[in-house]
Amino acid sequence: MPAVPRGIQEFLDGYPDFEDDLSLSANLEFYSNKRRCKPDNCLIEEIHEHWRGDYSKLEYKHGFIQWLFPIKEFGMNYESQPLQQHEVDAMKANKEIVARVLRSYRLMLDFYGMDLISAKTGLLKRVEPAEKNETRYRNLVRSGHNYLRISRILKHLSEMGLERLNAGFLLHVLNEQSENAELNSSGIRSSMDQFWANCLRNKEERKWIGQLIEKVREGGEFVFTREMYEQALARREETGSFAEA
Repeated sequence: MPAVPRGIQEFLDGYPDFEDDLSLSANLEFYSNKRRCKPDNCLIEEIHEHWRGDYSKLEYKHGFIQWLFPIKEFGMNYESQPLQQHEVDAMKANKEIVARVLRSYRLMLDFYGMDLISAKTGLLKRVEPAEKNETRYRNLVRSGHNYLRISRILKHLSEMGLERLNAGFLLHVLNEQSENAELNSSGIRSSMDQFWANCLRNKEERKWIGQLIEKVREGGEFVFTREMYEQALARREETGSFAEA
């Protein structure tokens, strides 16, 4: 696997130089449906209700992603703010907010041609019908700015105590690449191997997935099948680990 980029390493280290600013609560207020995001001037419930399936809006608007998936880093939207630790604590403790985070994740998965089957394991499948999936996959392959978005999404899920979903996403993409030659462009492989696969603070899972990616990249006769994907997530749910006994 490639060396871990500095920005990803800071995430893995928990942003050691980050200082919580108690005066900043824009992300908490937004996810509480009390603050409108800028520049789109929408409450989060409005985005969830009206933006799902509006693929042109999700593709060409850029400011919303920092609001839906705030992290402890500045993004390209300077009308948003980095996620503060006191916001993380309050958001994780609020079941309604956690449900909204999952709804945000589902919204973006649909945009990428995927559907969350289980919020418990992170298992994904292709969206239906097949024609919709083909269109969304094709858009993801050719729209490289979405690769940075995915890194942000995975980091945010980790901050929110939902990192179990990250492996479900990574292994779904790996299965599509290995078994079906989908989502297999050089741009996606590069982003996945260098960035996405390292957006896991769980060292054991990061190592296991990294080794599996290397095995797929080596080529040869090995194929990471859909059955293997489902079994891996089921095994982790049952035993707490991807490792086979």
